[in-house]
Amino acid sequence: MCREYIDTVFPALIARLLPTLPSRCAVCHAWPSEPVCEACVNQFAQPVARCRTCALPVYGGAHQCGACVLEPPPLDACVAAVSYDYPWADLISDFKFHGKPGWAHTLARLLRSAPWVEPALERADLIIPMPLSHARLRERGFNQAVELARQLTSVRKMDATLLLRLKDTTAQVNLNRAERLRNLHNAFAVEPLKAMRLRGARLVLLDDVMTSGASLYSAARALRAAGAGHITGMVFARTDAPHTGTD
Repeated sequence: MCREYIDTVFPALIARLLPTLPSRCAVCHAWPSEPVCEACVNQFAQPVARCRTCALPVYGGAHQCGACVLEPPPLDACVAAVSYDYPWADLISDFKFHGKPGWAHTLARLLRSAPWVEPALERADLIIPMPLSHARLRERGFNQAVELARQLTSVRKMDATLLLRLKDTTAQVNLNRAERLRNLHNAFAVEPLKAMRLRGARLVLLDDVMTSGASLYSAARALRAAGAGHITGMVFARTDAPHTGTD
């Protein structure tokens, strides 16, 4: 009994304590440091102008990219903290593929400091993390979007069971945008017993990475069909080109 308790509780306790302990910066290896030191944050996490509906970088004072003007996405707004590039791509990979949920604390803190994130969190009625398939959840042991949400908002405001993933889709990495959209067709649904919570609600749909947008858009369409009033997509990292990345 004692052994089972230790095996269950101790790893979770360590994961919660690690972000508060002195460590080397994961990027420049400075010591002692936060998991990512202030100098590296200043160098690699400077805010950039992004499209207000898909979070791709925009230039020349534009507020929206040409693709979103021509074909508006199912998101009312979209925000991202950083580009999916060095060093963030490596840290995200470490976070979700190497069993290190403690990274959620640092990534959430950086996300919260990005422009427009705090107001979106405050105005939202519900924070909905993107669901994983059962196979990926078993493989990773945790849902990275749920871990981020727990660091960003209260338990009362987050609902990780409202949005369901119905299909265990094939990997997206080698698919183009049209193939990704077909791959995710009807991949998400709203839990019928909770659908009433969505009527006219302001939502934040949260994930760690956005590449083509296919996953977020498919999920947003399911939420919109159930009556959601306003949907903000929120991700820690966004690819600078919509066809690359891992998710």
